[in-house]
Formats: sequence, C-alpha cells, structure tokens
Amino acid sequence: MEVNGVWMFNVLSNIFFCVLKKKESHRALLPTHVNVIFSGFGCIVYTDAVSVKKKNTGRLVLFDVKSPDVVPEGIEFTKGDIRDYTQVENAVRGVHCVFHVASYGMSGREQLNHKLIEEVNIQGTENVLRACVAHGVPRLVYTSTFNVVFGGQEIRNGDESLPYLPLHLHPDHYSRTKSVAEMQVLKANGSPLKDGSGVLQTCALRPAGIYGPGEQRHLPRIVGYIEKGIFRFVYGDPESLVEFVHVDNLVSAHLLAAEALTEKHQHCAAGQPYFISDGRPVNNFEFFRPLVEGLGYTFPTLRLPISLIYLFAFLTEMVHLVIGQIYNFQPLLTRTEVYKTGVTHYFSMRKAREELGYEPEKHDLEKVVKWFRDRGYGKSSRQSSKKKLILDVLIVVVFAAFTFSFLPVVGW
Repeated sequence: MEVNGVWMFNVLSNIFFCVLKKKESHRALLPTHVNVIFSGFGCIVYTDAVSVKKKNTGRLVLFDVKSPDVVPEGIEFTKGDIRDYTQVENAVRGVHCVFHVASYGMSGREQLNHKLIEEVNIQGTENVLRACVAHGVPRLVYTSTFNVVFGGQEIRNGDESLPYLPLHLHPDHYSRTKSVAEMQVLKANGSPLKDGSGVLQTCALRPAGIYGPGEQRHLPRIVGYIEKGIFRFVYGDPESLVEFVHVDNLVSAHLLAAEALTEKHQHCAAGQPYFISDGRPVNNFEFFRPLVEGLGYTFPTLRLPISLIYLFAFLTEMVHLVIGQIYNFQPLLTRTEVYKTGVTHYFSMRKAREELGYEPEKHDLEKVVKWFRDRGYGKSSRQSSKKKLILDVLIVVVFAAFTFSFLPVVGW
C-alpha cells in the first residue's frame, strides 16, 4: 500500500522541477542548499528535472515509501516511511528546507481508514517537526487544505482570519487530522534548533482542489466515472462556487513560501497560513465540462438535490464501515466530497499576493484532456448505445429504490 504518497499531490514533486525551469526568479532556492520533499513521486516525464539540476549546484532529495520507476539524474531519492522517526531523521540531516506535502486519506475509500490517516497525517508531521528541530533545519513549508476551516458551511471570499473548524464538526477524519497537523506546524514556528543555529521557521499553504496533466488522484477517478457511464447527473445549486488550483500555480506558491521564510524576506511568512488557488471561483461541474466533452461524452442535464446525494454518501460510508474489512470497495462519493463539490466555498488570495508575491497564472483543462487522450481515453464510436440505455435505466432504478426506501409505509 502506498502510505506516504500524497494522494492529492503525487505529481507535485515532479512539477516542482517544471516550474523551476520556467521561473528563473526561483532559481535562488536551490543553489548550494539541500532541500527535501516528503511526497509521492508522480508519473510526469522527468526531463525537466534533469534540466533544472544542470542549472543548480544544490541537492534535491525526494522521500517516499514507494520507489519511482525513474529518478532524474542528479536528483536523490530516499525510500522511507514518514511514520518511522529514524527514517525521517536520516532524510533531513544537512537539509536547509523541507516541503512537507505528504498526507493520506483525502478521498475515496482511503478517507475511511482512520488509523492510517492518523499515523501519516499526525504522527508523520510530528516526526518531521521533531527531526527538523533536532538537526537544525531552518525552514519548513507544510501543505495543508481548505478543509481546516470548511466543513460544509457556505464561505464566500473567506480569508485567513477565519477560525479553525471545531474538530468534532469535520465530516471526515482526513480534514480533522490535517487541521491538527497544521496547528502543530504553525505552533512549532520559532522553535529553537538544537544545534544553536537559530529557530525553525514554518508556514502552511491551504490549496484548493488540484488539477493538471498527470494529476493521479482525482482526475483518473473522475474520468473513470465518465468512461463507465456513471456520470449521469449533477447535484446542488447550479450557482454554487468552488475553487481549483493548477499544480504549476501550487508549486509556485510553495517556492515563494520557502523564500518568504528566509532572512532576506524578514521571515514574513513565518507562522502564517495562506489560501492558494487559481483565484477564479467556478461551479464544480461546469469546471469539468471541458473534460467531459473533450473526451467525447455528453454533459449530463439531470440535476439532483444535494440532500439526496449527501444521504446516499452517508449510507455508503455506513455500509463501508460494516463490510469494509471484508470488501474494501470504492465509495462513489463520501460526505466530504459532496460538500466539497456542491457547497459554495472560496477564499481571497490577498494575503498570499501581498506577503508571498503569489500571482496565479491562467490555466484550463486543454492539456488535461490531451493527457488522457494520449493514453487511450475517450469515447469510442464502437460503444454500444444499447449498453448505455441499460445503464441509464439501472441508475434510475437504483436511485428510485433508494429514495422510496425512506418513504413511510401507508395504506395497510
């Protein structure tokens, strides 16, 4: 099982290199320094990493429980488990900056594995912080989530002054543990380093939903639903707005945050959280319309009430709780995913712009569509219309049966 892999970031490590190559302003981050990324390795082509390494004299170390198929020349890979303090300790020796993007349990059935979520998100973060202090690492950038303040309530143009959502109100354990971990990271800011060289400077980035060619957690699952014919309806208010962040913008934010923790920038990001997105609120389903239609499928017109979908997700989680140890099936949706996709919540980028110099570039799904097309995805003209009709009828019958099962019995 991939434990350390960042389900929402398992392409992030590699995009770091792509952005570095394109953004010369960030070249000062790596030369003569050692940087470590606690992350999962993605499937992006590594040629950009090689190009960046040739331009920089510093070291870049990637730490994960799963070995990548290919490691770019000059880039070091350390195989290890973030839950094991000794392995984390060995990874940070002599390091100048840590990007802690590792987490577990963001979506799907992984979201229901509470024990592993706690071990990776809380214990793993404790290990990273402890190791940084013990070995004189001066900077740590932590990848958090919108969810530390969001739990299904509507938020319009929120900012970092919002309080943490009370832990008992989180509908999922991932969000709860990420909130605890972020608080740990920010509380650790200013901790004296044991070698006497100074203090640990920390900050946290709270990204929106991530997309980009090669993203391996959300997009393949979405495309899988589309290809299997499951994506037959949308839900919630058509005017609801959420946010996304292209992985290039997210990596840029990480690099800017690392710079903002240095003395050169008066450690302005130290102890601070930042919301990070593309800065363009959009309806969740409309955002994915270009992907659906770009792969040759018809965008659904049926709209269901979000309350019905939430109830369905809740019952699915209860079923998984009962039989998950025997049959670990993939839930169609979880309660948190219903909230994240159907309830308005978006945030101001003002603080990130003013303190980090963050300016998101405009992106769309064109390259994402191409990425999937190049790998054989897309509607085939040979697909059976009869099969489609049967599936449509089956979906309607299932939802009808599900709905009527909650109606009172009368007329006996």
